[in-house]
Amino acid sequence: MEGAIIGATCLYAVYDPVSRRCRLARAGHLPAVLVHPDGTVEIPDTPVGPPLGLRGMPFTTAELEVPEGAQLVLYTDGLVEARTRDIDIGLDLLRAALSHADRSPEETCRAVLEELLPHRPEDDVALLVARTRALPADRVAEWEVPPDPAAVAESRATATAHLRRWDLELLEPGTELVLSELVTNAIRHAAGPIRVRLLFGRSLICEVSDGSSTSPRLRQAASTDEGGRGLFLVAQIAERWGTRYTDTGKIIWAEQNLP
Repeated sequence: MEGAIIGATCLYAVYDPVSRRCRLARAGHLPAVLVHPDGTVEIPDTPVGPPLGLRGMPFTTAELEVPEGAQLVLYTDGLVEARTRDIDIGLDLLRAALSHADRSPEETCRAVLEELLPHRPEDDVALLVARTRALPADRVAEWEVPPDPAAVAESRATATAHLRRWDLELLEPGTELVLSELVTNAIRHAAGPIRVRLLFGRSLICEVSDGSSTSPRLRQAASTDEGGRGLFLVAQIAERWGTRYTDTGKIIWAEQNLP
């Protein structure tokens, strides 16, 4: 249709299992719900921006500390809104259905759907429930990297020592390559301070942070190029990888599955 407005709502959440801090941003979407371990249900105050695809002001984020064992609930408006039910009533029903902290995320999803959804919902419905965990200190390694090319080898050696302590020797080759590429890029193209963090949970996550907001770009190097293949190799080794922006710069992360 000519002149039609096309956009999509979005709710984005990033949880750090070390600090137990969660950052939330909304693009025209309904807010997340936080269920505390004691069963208290809270809807954090998250500034809302325009839907994706529409011009408007920059998005702002909200940050909150999340207790270990809490449940973070994300959902679409089809869950709480219908022609025969006001959205405020739907949100009240959602709060009541979530006020049982002793349930697993799967049991929580089942209880919410049974309480709020009719047999034939009028709209598509998506529901995501995630229980938060905190990584113990012995599963986290972090260090600062000086802006010196010689520091790349030192970072590889430090990472290898931690992997052997965690019995993850099989991940040494891939982790060394990932660190070499990300740390080298940070030293050459970014601003300090540069930091490395390894997170050993259900997977191994390697993070390299710096003070620049410029993100590296994955490209296909020509056969005559001397460089440009590093990120391509990172993408082949890692199960997932990406860039996360912070107030002071960015974090590039790469996740590997455990052996």
